[in-house]
Amino acid sequence: MVNKKLLEILACPKTKAPVFQDGDWIISTDPETRLRYPIRDDIPVMLIEEAETMSDDEWRDALGRNGISIPGE
Repeated sequence: MVNKKLLEILACPKTKAPVFQDGDWIISTDPETRLRYPIRDDIPVMLIEEAETMSDDEWRDALGRNGISIPGE
């Protein structure tokens, strides 16, 4: 689990959107890119080159699981 205070200051390096943790991933709240970044050995790897694009359904499910409203809706 990534420290809550660290999560509060992290942002997506590509879009600067807020992020949240979902399992072993840090997920951007940006609906256009839907990027997720891996967590390795409890360290978020916030490199654009390491990011994966989530499908819209996958991204929406992750936001819902974490009680996060979908931006713009």
